[in-house]
This record gives sequence, structure tokens and C-alpha cells, in this order.
Amino acid sequence: MSEVEGIEYQSVCRWIVEHVPSVEPPLDFSLIAGGHSNLTFRFVDSKDDVYVLRRPPLGHVLQSAHDMGREYRIISALEDTRVPVPKTYGLCEDASVNGSSFYVMDFIEGSVPHNADVMGELSDDERQSFGTHVIDVLAHLHLTTPDDVGLGQLGRKQGYIERQLKRWTQQWEATKTHEIPDMDETLRLLHAKHPEQIGASIVHGDYRPGNMIIRDGSMAALLDWELCTLGDPLADVGYLLNNWGEPTDIPKDGSPTSIGGFPSRAEICERYEKLTGRSLAQISYYRAFSHWRLAAIAQGVYKRYSVGAMGDQEFDLEKYQLGIVAKAKTAREMLEVSA
Repeated sequence: MSEVEGIEYQSVCRWIVEHVPSVEPPLDFSLIAGGHSNLTFRFVDSKDDVYVLRRPPLGHVLQSAHDMGREYRIISALEDTRVPVPKTYGLCEDASVNGSSFYVMDFIEGSVPHNADVMGELSDDERQSFGTHVIDVLAHLHLTTPDDVGLGQLGRKQGYIERQLKRWTQQWEATKTHEIPDMDETLRLLHAKHPEQIGASIVHGDYRPGNMIIRDGSMAALLDWELCTLGDPLADVGYLLNNWGEPTDIPKDGSPTSIGGFPSRAEICERYEKLTGRSLAQISYYRAFSHWRLAAIAQGVYKRYSVGAMGDQEFDLEKYQLGIVAKAKTAREMLEVSA
């Protein structure tokens, strides 16, 4: 089999055969398109069994943002909960095997709704059931006691917003390639207006349809746990709402759900409040925070692609830069009109 960039074929295959039960070489690797941070590879063995390997980007900038061991432990801890995650098989932290750490997990069949085309294939009933399951899974995640699943030391439970503002300000400053005044003004308003944190939970950190696998009208798996920590659960809700477009939204943001037929943002909020008992009265703040944070994250993605750290993948740098500017502007506007 030919080698794929990011996979040291011989040494990786030896490790997999030693650590993953029933795998039979040769193994055939291919890069799964769509990821802008950690790299995800699909591989098939001689029996046509399919698995996934996750590793950091090539020549990545910030080590803490690509901790494979942390991501592996989170997914493994949630395997027996009501949060759908792939089964994990092993973690390799020996950099001599593949140049960095990596882990292996099951490949979950289904569709990832990166755009409206995938959502358009769902029936009306499937759209409703999927939307309902999305909020049910988030509620289950937030109601899971971290200590009960071995994640009590994942992070500090309190001061989530303050920690996130500090972290992503550092990310922004470390990867900034151009000035965006709205980023600075939004940061000032986020510090000035942040509400008191009520309770703490496991926070996914990137909870949106594009990180979910859909099968039979429900979420078959929740992916991309690299931003997961402990903290304010409402940050996940705000982020989900920002990525849950409706047909009447102006301007259109390209959200997969904007084609219609899914529960509305209002219905999502109502169901979440009912399932968790948490008030979403100040959810606009969390939506603004999520827009600002995503702009800072996106800047890191922009920087990695601009220096060629993400391998041979097509990427429109100019369009992506305009998206960062738009996110910062939206965040500022939300905070300026909030109470």
C-alpha cells in the first residue's frame, strides 16, 4: 500500500496490529476530508473492516490544542453513557511511531452534514427526529456527572468564561495575521457583561451538526472532542444555536439546517430548559461569546492552512478571512444590543 502524508505506514501498521484486536493487514489509509484541525484518517484492513485514526495536524502551532491523549480519554469515558461516541481501541503516545501521538477508534457509518445537501436527503420525520435527538444528547452530556465517568479532573469547573477568554485571546494573539478591531471591542464587552456561571458540566466545545454523524434520523456519533472541558454548559447551547440556521434567517449563513423542517431555535431552547432545568434567559451573551471564540479558533485554522500544516487540502484563504471578520462583527453587535 502507498503511504499517505501524516501516516508512517510501516510503524503505524505494526502498532495497530499489536493493539487493535482482529485487525488483519495490509491496511489501506485515506484522509477524511472536512477536518480543519486534527487530522482524521479512515483505514480498511484485509477483511474490509473499517477504523479511524486521529492525529494532530502536521507541524501544528499550539501543542495544548491537539492533545490526543486527552481526546482519547474523553471519548473512552463516555462509551457507556447516553452520549453516542465511537468505541476506542488504543492510544499511542510514542512519537517515534508516527511523529506524534494518535489513537484508533471505530468508523461509524452514516452521513456528516457539512452542508445542506446531506440534510436535504432526510425526510421531514427524520429532520424532526434528528433535531430532537441533538438537544437530547446535549442535555444528557450536561447532566452527566464528570466524576461518575472519570472526568472529574478534566478541567476546573468554575470560571469557565474567564478561562476561555484568556485562552482564545492567547490563540488570537499567537496566530493573528491582520488586525480586526471588532475582535478587541467584543473582548472588552465580553469581560464587562459576562453573567454568573450557574453550575458546571462536561462541555463539548464544538457542538454543531458538522461534528455529528446522522443515521436513520438520529445522531449515530458525536465527533471532534478536542475542545472538550468542564465548565458552563450554556456555552454549548449558545454555540449550537449559532450553527442552527432557519429558513427565515437574513443573511443566509449556509447552515445545514437552514433548508427547514428541523425544530426551531426557540423549540431547541424550550426542550433544553425542560430537560435540564437550566434557564436560557441570558443565552444571547453565550451566542456572542461563541461567535467571538469561533473567530479566534478560525484564525488558528487560517494560520495552519496558510503555512501548509494541514497537508494537501484545498482551502480558500481569502473567503475564510472574510468569515473571521464577519463572526467578530456579529459578536460585537449581539453584545451591544443585549441587556
